[in-house]
Order: sequence, then C-alpha cells, then structure tokens
Amino acid sequence: MSSPQEFETRPIPQLLWSYALPAIVGQLVSSIYNIADRVILGQYVGPLAIAGLAITLPVMNIIHAFGSLVGAGSAARLSIVLGRKDIHWAEKILGNSMLLTFFFGILFVTGGYLFMDSILSAFGASPDTLAYARTYMYIVLPGMFLTTLAFNLTGLIRSSGYPTKSMWILAGGALLNIVLDLLFITVFHWGIAGAAWATTVSMGVASLFAVWHFVPRLETRISKLSRFSRLSSKASPSVCFRAHAWAPKGYIIRNILAIGISPFLMNVAASGVAVIINHQLLRYGGDLAVGAYGIINSTCLIVFLLFMGICQGMQPIAGYNYGAGHTHRLRQVYSLTLIVCLVAGVLGTVVCCGFPRLILRCFTTDATLIELGVPGIRYLTVMFPLIAFTIINSQFFQSIDMPWIAIVTSLSRQVLFLVPMMYLVPMLFVQSGGNGLIGVWASCTLSDVFGALLAGVLLFSQRAVFHEGYKPKFRGPRKERGPKGVES
Repeated sequence: MSSPQEFETRPIPQLLWSYALPAIVGQLVSSIYNIADRVILGQYVGPLAIAGLAITLPVMNIIHAFGSLVGAGSAARLSIVLGRKDIHWAEKILGNSMLLTFFFGILFVTGGYLFMDSILSAFGASPDTLAYARTYMYIVLPGMFLTTLAFNLTGLIRSSGYPTKSMWILAGGALLNIVLDLLFITVFHWGIAGAAWATTVSMGVASLFAVWHFVPRLETRISKLSRFSRLSSKASPSVCFRAHAWAPKGYIIRNILAIGISPFLMNVAASGVAVIINHQLLRYGGDLAVGAYGIINSTCLIVFLLFMGICQGMQPIAGYNYGAGHTHRLRQVYSLTLIVCLVAGVLGTVVCCGFPRLILRCFTTDATLIELGVPGIRYLTVMFPLIAFTIINSQFFQSIDMPWIAIVTSLSRQVLFLVPMMYLVPMLFVQSGGNGLIGVWASCTLSDVFGALLAGVLLFSQRAVFHEGYKPKFRGPRKERGPKGVES
C-alpha cells in the first residue's frame, strides 16, 4: 500500500479483501501458537498434559487482555487519527503504546512469578495438573510479554497501511513455533517445557521483526542487504519511532485505554468465565472434561480468529473513514464484513457439528476424552453465525471510538448471560435426571443466542452513524493544539 489515503479512495470490496485476507492468514496461522502445543502434547505426552495446559489458558488470557487494552486501542486510534491526516499525532500514539506495553509486561511477569501456584490453583488446577501448568508458566511468562509486543505492533503495522507485512510477521513466528515444538518435544523430549520454550523463542523472533518495521534507518539499511526484502518496505513507514513520540501524554493514554477497554474486559471476562467453566467441568466431568474443553476451545479459537481476522481487516477502513467523515463508505464496509462473517460462521458450524470425532482425534487418541468432547464441540459451535454477529458489532463500535457500546456488546454473551446460566442450567439438567456435563455445554449455546439478540438491539440504537450528515465525535487533546488541528 502506497499511502493510508487509499482507505478513502479505493473500492471497499478491494480494500476489505486486501486487508482482511492477510489478517485472516496471520490470525489463523498464529493460532498455531495455542493449537500446535496441544496437538503435539496430546500425541506425545498425554491427556493430563493437555489438561494442565488448559489451566494456563485463563492466566494467559488475562495477560493478553492487557495487551489488547493497549494494542487494540492504539490500532483503532491510529486509524482514526490517520483519517484526519495527522502523522505527528499518530507517531505519538505509537510511542505511548510502547510505553504502556512495557509497563504492563513488567507488571505481569513479576506478579506471575510471585504468585504462580496460588493463581493456577484459583483457575482450577488439581494436584495432578498443577505440576504441568507450573512448568509451562514458569518458562512462558516472558514469552507472553513478547507475544503482547508482537501482536500490538503488528496491529499498528496493519492500521498504518501494511497488512501483508503484519501477516508475514505473525505467520513466520507461528511456523517457527511448529518447528521448535517438534524439535523440543519429539526430539529432545522436553515435554510441556518444550512447548513453553517453543512459544517463547518464536514470539521473541516475531517481536524483533515487528520492532524492526518502525525503525526506518535500521530497516532501510538491512533491507538493502537482504534477499528477503519483500518483508520490508522499500520506503520507510510513514509512522515510525521518533524522539518526540516517547514523551508520555495523558490524553493519548486516556484515548488508547478508552477504546481498548472493550477487548480488555472481554479477555478478562473470558478468563473469569474460564475459571467458572473449569470448576463446573471438574464438578460434573473431572479432569478429562477440562481437557476436552481445552481441545474444544482450541477448535473454536480457529473460527473465532477467522472472525477476528475479517474484523481486523475492517477496523482500519472503518476507523479511517469514520475519522474522515465518509459515512457511505462506513456503511458499505460494515455491510460487507457482516455478510462475510455470517457465511464463515455457517461453514464453521457445518464442519464442527458434522465431524466432531475427526476434529478431536487431531488432538488426542484417548477414547474417553473423545467421547466427552463430542457433545461439547457440537453445543459450543452450533451458534457460530450468531457469535459472528456479536463479534463484528463489538469490533465495529470499537473501531469508530464508541467503546461503551463495544463493551456492552462483547460482555453480554460472556458475563451477563453465560455466568448465571453456567450455574442454573447444569443444576436443572441434574434435577431432571439428565447429565450435568451436558448442561455445562448447553449454557454456552444459550448465552450465544441471548448475546446476539442484545447486540442487534444496540446496533439498532446506534444506526445514525450510517446516515449521511452524521458528524463523528472525536476526542482530541485538551491542550497543545497547533495550527490546523495538528497536535504540537
């Protein structure tokens, strides 16, 4: 892409394709960070290793939540500011985003080491799975900081007009993760520690390439010597690290956090809900039910990341045109994204509900684990189209700087509906002579239905954003405004 101005001149279908396809590929390939560990551990270590790894998911989700608080807020804000043709301000967003990333990274790595066993036990680790979870987390915690850094910067790379490079950075790290998983687990026999080292090393490499993009002098010098210069822009990126951008600015930090609060709360809620689900699964199905949920979660993650990739392709287009006041293009990109996500949701439901055993066998050969997972995978994937509708609405309102609408949309499914149902529905199943474990699975299905209904109501309440003449609300700096609206 030659300049961000193509966001307002290039046809929307071409733009969405050119941005969504790299984002989808990057998201799906990067999901290998989670899935490759489970597949290889399930085949070479055993079902308890999978269960131990499943315990670490909510912990890592909390760390990712703070990463998304910064990364998603920065990327959305960057697109809106670029729509206002303000490169100076965009560079300040980049610099302040890095400051926040390092702050939260240091905080959580330190806290994780100090309270490791207490955290894992609170998230559902049993005496049999605690050792696996502890071994994994001790090694992977620094890798989680590198993961956050890489995902944050690749989001900014995509929002500033380089979707293909963003994809290659994530995909390259994911492919390296597969190679290292096979090497460390199957050749060196390091077990779950090998999975942790594979993730940490691969994400370190990806984060180096992401930082490289925003250092123009270094990038230009190395790309001239490299045969793989396609990974580097021939010209320096329009938004890059500058000395002025590293000064903390209160209004920039507030605006980043205001937009990023929606994905942050969504990830925190996912971790909290995972605790509840793990405890309910232990109650009604035991450790293997937790392991089955870990496999199902990995399967759902592939489809969710497909939705997120499509929405990430939409985000810079919607944000830029919202900032520029082009409501007709905003309406067009939302409609097209919705259609694509719904089609993807239907296909995901057909595949997962039609071939559950085949999917489960990719992760484990344990017959009991497979039988426990078959009904679960059907209950958790049958509503993919409705989940897609909820996700796109949350991402859309986040992209156009309406964080509170995005928050309510994203949290309704996970908190407002799922938490009470997770206790009520299994109890009703048991009282009626049924299987409480089926009640746990069914709770997820019901929450998807009610979450989509609420998302539709909220979308209707904000329909004015698609009307001609709508004036975007923009939270600019309270002070230090220079000539022609450029922040000084």
